Amino acid sequence: MPVSKPHHPATPASATRVRAAIDDRLDQQLFKALSDPTRLLVLSCLIKCGRPCSVSEVAECCNVDFSVVNKHMKVLAAAGVLSAEKRGRTVWYAARCGDLCDRFAQLIDAIAEWCPNLPEADHRTHGAPCCAAERGGRR
Repeated sequence: MPVSKPHHPATPASATRVRAAIDDRLDQQLFKALSDPTRLLVLSCLIKCGRPCSVSEVAECCNVDFSVVNKHMKVLAAAGVLSAEKRGRTVWYAARCGDLCDRFAQLIDAIAEWCPNLPEADHRTHGAPCCAAERGGRR
């Protein structure tokens, strides 16, 4: 049975009074953390590395000053994009890939709920094979 889309408010002003899942999924801290090119470079490095890395490893990999990378990694960790584990004097950071896939999948679901022209197909796996594989779906 097709799922019906919610009724759209008549005006943008009335839309601000409607509470929806989309409001919870548009996480300002997450998008602010991902809006900086250096932070995206750091995140890309950590995702591709596939293991926890120290700030100095990432700074060397990205060819960016240690203090700059350190600051950006703290921002990414505060936004829940990276995990941080202190061992001795070194902090080891890792990309939280599963959490990121889940957060973006939930955002996609929330957007799809309100977009009238999307097909009813499984939009969660379109363009996101990593998420489908983690959920046991097709890759």
